[in-house]
Amino acid sequence: MSKFLASVLCAVLYGSFVTSIPVGEVSSALSSSAASSTSTETASSTTGEPAQPSPTVPYASDDPNYWLWNETTTTDPQPERGTLGASILGPQNLAIDKQNPDILAPPTTDSGTVGNAKWPFSLSKMQLNTGGWVRQQNVQQMPLATAMAGVNMRLEAGAIRELHWHQTAEWAYVIKGSTQITSVDQFGRNYVANVNAGDLWYFPPGVPHSLQGTSDDPDGTEFLLVFPDGNFNDDDTFLLTDWMAHLPKEVIAKNFEDSISDWDDIPGEMLYIFPGVPPPDNQQPPSDPQGQIPEPFSYEFSKVTPTQYSGGTAKIADSTVFNVSTQIAVAEVTVEPGAMRELHWHPTQNEWGFFLEGTARVTIFAGTGIAQTFDYQPGDISYVPTAFGHYVENTGNTTLRFLEIFNSDRFEDVSLAQWLALTPPALVQEHLQISNKTIAGFNKTKGVVVGGQKSKTATAVSLAASA
Repeated sequence: MSKFLASVLCAVLYGSFVTSIPVGEVSSALSSSAASSTSTETASSTTGEPAQPSPTVPYASDDPNYWLWNETTTTDPQPERGTLGASILGPQNLAIDKQNPDILAPPTTDSGTVGNAKWPFSLSKMQLNTGGWVRQQNVQQMPLATAMAGVNMRLEAGAIRELHWHQTAEWAYVIKGSTQITSVDQFGRNYVANVNAGDLWYFPPGVPHSLQGTSDDPDGTEFLLVFPDGNFNDDDTFLLTDWMAHLPKEVIAKNFEDSISDWDDIPGEMLYIFPGVPPPDNQQPPSDPQGQIPEPFSYEFSKVTPTQYSGGTAKIADSTVFNVSTQIAVAEVTVEPGAMRELHWHPTQNEWGFFLEGTARVTIFAGTGIAQTFDYQPGDISYVPTAFGHYVENTGNTTLRFLEIFNSDRFEDVSLAQWLALTPPALVQEHLQISNKTIAGFNKTKGVVVGGQKSKTATAVSLAASA
């Protein structure tokens, strides 16, 4: 039996043996697994598997390449992994280094760079207004993210994001509180709705609308906006007050067929965000001879029951259920400690991600031997270009929750495990030199969020190694 295969079997036995043990007991588990490796090797030699051919390239390293620290560890972060690297002798931004273990001490499987695929909203400049604030991310902050841009906005109770419209579609996820939205489409049909935490809204390009914080939550509301254009800039929005301030008064009066004096008190410049009186929850739109918008601009995503998987949950909203949302689709995913969003890619869609809770790491595979690993915390944005392979692993001790957002009318992904499970086994074996038993265990349906209890061992070992 090859030395490589023996080491792999030893690692597998170790993984199953130390599941859920406390970090302090990992060292004793190592001793126990080492003592039992010989008997494991003997037993496995009788499985009847055909001998593997000599590889045409060297075997992959059996180093598991765990992350070396997370938010719970007290290790002084240094660019050292095994015998590689050396400590930093000069100044060091410890706060940033602690948040990015796979940038400071990359796994040895990383190769080359894919471009910056992480942007913390905390580094976006705040625009402060009376009644709220706004910050944004576009290609200026993350050049890789060419397909989508994001805006994070807060409105106090009653505060108004003034009547406006965009050249691009606007999609939103309410993070906290309740937002009242109003709109009138190009056919003169109007719409009013309250959008609560975890719910969505969507306005097609050019359709005018407004946003207002309700008093359902005393703090008002906070929400995430996503636009299907990486060059989008919220400063380029078409605002009602900005337009009116740049029109001759006689043109305004002529348009509305009234007196110029009726417009004496309009603002001389844009308002953008300004205080207002909280609207009633039962606000009704004005009587409309054209009727109301037939396809709602809001969707109660918070009431959708997620699908349970072995390592967490997922739920999806795209145009098949939120009919008006023809340019943005979303998956809300939870990943339990030790689990991961399975290895996959999106065949026709760029992925713009937003992390709501927990910590994660993602390795992005760009092809041609290029792969880079990133770490994420709440409030961070991720970006994965079309067809780039990736996963999302929970590196913390609490539930990870994040959004996968796509500039598409449909959610689509390809699962690595499902692909291999539905490919002739002999072909898979010739590629990867793994056993028929291993191949037979592959999931023929998408695992989506996988790992669960088995992977908690990896977390424990990683933390023990870096404590």
